[in-house]
Parts: sequence; C-alpha cells; structure tokens
Amino acid sequence: MPDNIITPDEGGEFRADRIKEAVCINAPRIYDSCSDKDCLEDLTVLLTKPGQCLIDKAASVRLNTVNVCNVAVDLQPVPFHSGFYAIDMTYYFDVGLDAFMAPNALPMPVKGLAVFSKRAVLFGSEGSVKVYTSDCPDHPEGLSAVSQNCPKAVVQVAQPVALSARLVPHGSPCAMPPVRIPEAIIRRYGGEFVQSDAEKDVLVSIGMFTIVQLERDVQMLIPAYDFCMPRKECVASSEDPCELFSSIDFPTNEFFPKDSPSDSSSGCGCCGKGKG
Repeated sequence: MPDNIITPDEGGEFRADRIKEAVCINAPRIYDSCSDKDCLEDLTVLLTKPGQCLIDKAASVRLNTVNVCNVAVDLQPVPFHSGFYAIDMTYYFDVGLDAFMAPNALPMPVKGLAVFSKRAVLFGSEGSVKVYTSDCPDHPEGLSAVSQNCPKAVVQVAQPVALSARLVPHGSPCAMPPVRIPEAIIRRYGGEFVQSDAEKDVLVSIGMFTIVQLERDVQMLIPAYDFCMPRKECVASSEDPCELFSSIDFPTNEFFPKDSPSDSSSGCGCCGKGKG
C-alpha cells in the first residue's frame, strides 16, 4: 500500500499538478445512445387459463402494477451503413390487474403478461478483429472464449407507469395477434398463455422511459493520482435491533408535504413548452 495516499482537495476535486502518472485501461466507451419516452397504448395482456376465466366473467378491470420482467435484445449490422447497428428490443411486462365481478364487489387479483417490441438504429463503430479471452478456463479442450468484435447494446428501463386498463371483446381489431413467448417467461407464470378461446381481452396502456446505448471496449490513456483507498471505516452492525433502530433519523419529510418551489423563474413549472 502506498505511503502517500493522494486525496481530493477541499470541494472534492483533484488538481492537475497532483497527477502521478498516465495509465492505460480497458473500458467500455459509449459510441452512441438515445432516450425515449413512450406511451404504449392498448397492449394486450396475455393470461393463463385461471386468469382468463376470471377476466371472462369480469365487469371491469383496473391496472394495479406494471414491472419489466425481462428485455430481449438483438443486435444486427445495418446493410450498406458501415458502423451502424439495428437494436431490436422486446419488452416483457409483468402486469397486475384487479378484476371486478360486479360494480360494488371486491376486486380479484389477476397476473398477466404484456409484450412490446421496438427498434433503434445507433452508431457503434467498426471492428474487424476477433477477441480471445480467458473467460472459459473450464473449456474441455483448453481453448479460449472467442467473440466477434461487435459493440454491446445496453438497455436501461425506468420503472414503468401504469396508466389504464379496459376490457374489449376477444378478437377486437385493437388486440394483439398471437405471439411466441419464451419458455423462461411461460415458466414464470406457471402455465401456457391462452391466446384463443377467450371471450374478453384486457388492453393496458403503459408509460415507459428508456435509454439505449452501444458500447465497445477500448484502450484509453487516463491520468492516475494513486491507488484509491476507501475513506469510510467498516462498522459492524449491532445485534440489538432497538439500538439499530435508534440510529435511524425520524422521517419528518414522510409526514409533511414538501413546500412549493418559491422560485418560479426556473422554467420547470407548468408553463414549459412541449411534453418533455
């Protein structure tokens, strides 16, 4: 361990004159990215047989929760556009519904699956070499893992917003045609989805925020100050639950609403143009 640990100056900044050396690192570089705010209207909810039986008898439904359970990502180069790649994304949403058998009846919980696909085209640069690594030491013939030098697509999804749900007759033009669902998703719901012989379909609308980016591993020369040392001491947790609870501050903000911002010139109010 170095004797002279270099720490930030006051304000948390490092001065250029304190750079110790230049080091070469291998790190993912983002070549291109895009963000989207999508309102996904009238996605058909796929249901297993027990759930479909409840929906067929329901008078109305309410969208309770929506979570992303998986995203399938496929990356293909765009023909005649060197360095560009098409990213095909299929989002699988775990949908929680409340089914009402009568206007004043208690709701019955129903779980289902909604599927949405989209495509983005981004620049990922070119690479014509094969990359061999030692990531597979247990290969039966002692060979290294090999991969084509393609960029890596990364999809980030914020917590979806549950907007609305409605019932429509089965076979409605708004309903989604039958689709193939991966076996891993089917096992999550404990059985096959009913995509025919149903009386009613549930259509949901979901708000979704995403960031898609293409990364490629590159070698970069960066300034180094020194090895980084943690500045916080490791403290063992107390075995006394009351002692642990006493160390937690009272959550005052949870009991009182926040004040309205006093500065109306920030441009963040309702007077902004566009939908954001």
